[in-house]
Amino acid sequence: MAHETTSTGPNDPVQPGTARERLLDAAEALIYAGGIHATGVDAIVRQSGTGRKSFYTHFESKDALIAAALERRDERWMNWFIAGTQRRGNSARKRLLGMFDVLREWFASADFHGCAFLNAAGETESADDPIRVVARKHKARLLDFVRAECRAFAAEAQIDARRAAPLARQWLVLLDGAIAVALVSGEAEAALDARTVGKTLLDAAAKPPQSNGRHPGAPQT
Repeated sequence: MAHETTSTGPNDPVQPGTARERLLDAAEALIYAGGIHATGVDAIVRQSGTGRKSFYTHFESKDALIAAALERRDERWMNWFIAGTQRRGNSARKRLLGMFDVLREWFASADFHGCAFLNAAGETESADDPIRVVARKHKARLLDFVRAECRAFAAEAQIDARRAAPLARQWLVLLDGAIAVALVSGEAEAALDARTVGKTLLDAAAKPPQSNGRHPGAPQT
């Protein structure tokens, strides 16, 4: 399936339109900058330029609005990340490593406040919370994309495709780890540190399995 290519960044709002869209824009911007608990309905309504009547017309609660805003951000963020990754090279290895270059550009932006989905999940208590569910779906989508690139890398490197699954999970840890370190430290170079670790992982995955040191036909001990 072809993915949308766009220059829209992960934090860019959509063009203002209906009251519902303005409420989503306002909710996303405010919770991303300040958090869910610190953002009240009044602040969202005020920033959206709508009214409480519009809010309750479109959403049954603040949590429902936030979940919808995160679902929309998921689509935009994934489109941005996939397009940026695909521009990084014509091989899976280049694209996998290029993911960290894409992240570095994001980390260096003035409005970077970490991963909106990790941030939101950290403010929810229940695994069944609709907001946590959206965050989990986002990470599953990201893992699916990474897994596809890892399978392509396995084919390029002519290694067992079964090695792609653990590599993809490790890659997701590197991506989220880089985001967390960049948020706390304020250093965009965290992406390059993760890239270096990723290169080591790819090099190790491409090596043939180590033998046990015995010559073929040697007796078992």
